[in-house]
Amino acid sequence: MIVQTTPLDGVLHIMPDVFGDPRGFFLETWNRRRYAEYGLDRDFVQDNLSLSRRGILRGLHFQNPTPQGKLVQVLQGEVFDVAVDIRRGSPTFGRWYGAFLSGDNHHQLFVPEGFAHGFCVTSETALFAYKCTDFYNPAAEFSLRWDDPDLAIDWPVKTPVLSSKDQAGRRLKDFPEDALPVWQP
Repeated sequence: MIVQTTPLDGVLHIMPDVFGDPRGFFLETWNRRRYAEYGLDRDFVQDNLSLSRRGILRGLHFQNPTPQGKLVQVLQGEVFDVAVDIRRGSPTFGRWYGAFLSGDNHHQLFVPEGFAHGFCVTSETALFAYKCTDFYNPAAEFSLRWDDPDLAIDWPVKTPVLSSKDQAGRRLKDFPEDALPVWQP
């Protein structure tokens, strides 16, 4: 397994070992002992699965005061996955990291608590799976604008299909301070 750090503290780009032969392949998508060796020792309490079609953009979502860390991967298809540092006081506040995740490359991204997360589908469809460190709490969920000009995320789609919740997302600078998590070095 290869685990790469990213320019955002805590965001990890993970390339699991894939064992393939003419019959197919095998890989571990989570092994607490192995992932803990790379600093990812979390209790995951909820697993989610979503299916989306090309051009769908989901996010950028975050929860506060019940933040969720997420270990994300694509089982089928391809997405461009993005994490945004929204932790007040963080040296990388407002910066983002993006990576293509696909059923072919088997890459994973760990998005820690305190980050907004979203993805857009670049294949015909994508089956997206993620493990969460806390339960979904709709009363604590917020949507950050996918096209916030201050973030300048280089999405591979220009006119995505959005939910009504994501259409109503706010720019990062428009969130009250108490809505954003606090960086803890």
